[in-house]
Amino acid sequence: MSHNKSLAGYGLKYNPFLQGIPNEDLWVPPAADAFIFRLESIVRTGGFAMITGDSGLGKSKMLQLVSSTLQQKGDVIVGVMERPQSSLGDFYRELGELFGVNLSAANRYGGFKALRQKWQAHIASTLYKPVLLIDEAQEMHTQCLSEIRLLGSVNFDSDCLLTTVLCGDSRLSERLRDVELLPIGTRIRSRLILEPLTPNDLADMLEHLLRASGAPHLMTDELKNTIVDHCAGNPRILMNQAAELLDHAIQNKRSQLDEKLFFDTFSIVTRNKNNKKKKPTP
Repeated sequence: MSHNKSLAGYGLKYNPFLQGIPNEDLWVPPAADAFIFRLESIVRTGGFAMITGDSGLGKSKMLQLVSSTLQQKGDVIVGVMERPQSSLGDFYRELGELFGVNLSAANRYGGFKALRQKWQAHIASTLYKPVLLIDEAQEMHTQCLSEIRLLGSVNFDSDCLLTTVLCGDSRLSERLRDVELLPIGTRIRSRLILEPLTPNDLADMLEHLLRASGAPHLMTDELKNTIVDHCAGNPRILMNQAAELLDHAIQNKRSQLDEKLFFDTFSIVTRNKNNKKKKPTP
């Protein structure tokens, strides 16, 4: 039986514990509404916003939620940078591709002018500034980050042609305190700092994803409490554990995921790890 058929056997439309959750089914964290409301205002005037948090706390999912929300406005152009670690030449090539401008690395000044003209034409016909979303922004070269600020700044910095959302871990906040990047750090108009989720928030996220994927009764209440207690407030850890449990349930033809499956599954993992650590006797 294929994996998709196995998921359907539980009433699942898709695996709610993997990355490919549809935009409309994303769980909205408690702090997200205020940040997105503020961002919708920034998109009208341009500027910088920032999402930061430790690994696994949902930064990329938050950026996906931001992208989905802004694109629903129709007139908003949203570009998502896929290679934040690019050199300046590749950075310009990717910007050109994102915003439909043919750029040449040999004529960077021409690219600078062409991008600004494209953004100005869009702004003249809509109420919104173009949006650039950058995940893993802590990986960006300092020159590229500075170039974004200069690209968007017009009329002696009294206007901004671009809305940029930087998303990254704690290294991003630290980098924006450097002298070279302080002009960006002081321009951040809205910040969302993601913290470990409370047990109530994790339980709400889990309930939401199970309902949205079509199988609210996939897990017993006891298992939900157990898996929440064992993820240290980190939603990625919770999702990875739940995905592993679902695979074990499919493999062993279990009709429901319960607490016994949890302890059976992870006791096996623990035993395997311990066995690997044992040195062979001479």
